Amino acid sequence: MTYTWSGVTIDCLDPERVARFWSALLGREPGPSQDGWIYLGERGDPQPRLVFQPVSEPAAGKVRIHLDVTVDDIEKAVAAVIKLGGRATGDRHQYDEGVVVVMADPEGHEFCLVQYYE
Repeated sequence: MTYTWSGVTIDCLDPERVARFWSALLGREPGPSQDGWIYLGERGDPQPRLVFQPVSEPAAGKVRIHLDVTVDDIEKAVAAVIKLGGRATGDRHQYDEGVVVVMADPEGHEFCLVQYYE
């Protein structure tokens, strides 16, 4: 038995809006998708697909899993996320190996921008 990580599915009230945000942020184009869903990437891509699944109710409570996005310049990355319609949560962590800033996409899904020090 072989297990391969193939994707991450994100529940969304507006999959098109959230997918546009992530597509612009990560430079990933939409691939073949089910009706109403949006997939960024395709099966077999070197990176796992991001799948945006329509749901009818907003999330309740904190999601216990999130994406980490590595960047070269944390301040420019924060500004780019905000320009794309995301927001800063105000949560920032400084570690010996780098800095982590917690952000949220247009529907409030949290993710981390991470800049590692060389």
